[in-house]
Amino acid sequence: MRLLSSSLSRRAALALGVAAAAGLAPQLVAAQQFPTKPVRIITPFPVGGGPDGVARLVAEKLGRAWNQPVVVENRPGGNGFIAIDAFKRGAKDGHDLIVLDNVHLAAYPSLFKKLPYDPVKDFDALLPLFKTYFFFTVAGDSKYKSVGDLIADAKAHPGKLNYGSWSVGNPVHLGSELFESATGTQMEHVIYKETTQLYTGVSTNELAFALGSAATAGPLQRAGKLRFLAVAAPQRVTSFPDVPTVGESGGPKGFEVTGWNTIAVPPGLPAAVTDKIRKDIEQALTGADVQEKFKSFGYEQFPTTRAQFTQFVKDESQRFGEVIKKANVSLD
Repeated sequence: MRLLSSSLSRRAALALGVAAAAGLAPQLVAAQQFPTKPVRIITPFPVGGGPDGVARLVAEKLGRAWNQPVVVENRPGGNGFIAIDAFKRGAKDGHDLIVLDNVHLAAYPSLFKKLPYDPVKDFDALLPLFKTYFFFTVAGDSKYKSVGDLIADAKAHPGKLNYGSWSVGNPVHLGSELFESATGTQMEHVIYKETTQLYTGVSTNELAFALGSAATAGPLQRAGKLRFLAVAAPQRVTSFPDVPTVGESGGPKGFEVTGWNTIAVPPGLPAAVTDKIRKDIEQALTGADVQEKFKSFGYEQFPTTRAQFTQFVKDESQRFGEVIKKANVSLD
């Protein structure tokens, strides 16, 4: 009886194994064949910016790896909703991808009572492309020599010291709101139409300061028209080793403001296909030219597992939600 039972168990296990293999076979074939036509990477960012440059480098490398054209389609404007709508109406088989940032996935759910998309159900965010830390930027001839100077002036003149950004709810605005909260200050938020005007406003002392990334504020900083007082990062960044952290510059210790981008696919793709896309993008990001581009933009990679990245997005959403609730900010 024992021998018979053992034999039946082995047969059952073998049958289950065959069934599992049969179930995986279509996924593996789909992954091996993907892509079967040109791939489109939709981005809400304009041509020429840092995120656009990274997307185009990745597209070029994926095109070579996949032997299919991979094109970047810029759909800027409308809070990213134009690009997101194009993605939602696009191919559901992985031939349409989308680049999103932390605002789309982590901030807008708290800023809008009603969004034209569901950040969880409409996207499967595969991996982060890069992270960037924001600098406190001031005019080259500004009287402020440290973040501590900014805080002291803001406390001495409540509501008078101003800072800028290009809209309500972007990382620069929310990071500045977080700074007010962390320092117990009140400042004036001035909105500019675009980043070029914003940082020109800082360089001419129209604004006391603005948070800015190395990609957006870097050109004026390199021209000597802006100074980086400090970086809102846990430690000094390798691209700017002489720029202190906010804590080192007289501000709150551990103060951090980041922006990050991700590539997402439609939900429900076969696991083998999403794994292939993720693996090939990871490989593209290791290229020397990509790393050089990251260095020039002040970008950093932060490799994570898919589970870790999912949790990271949840944590970011909670952090943004708390800042937005405290600032009483809404976009509808």
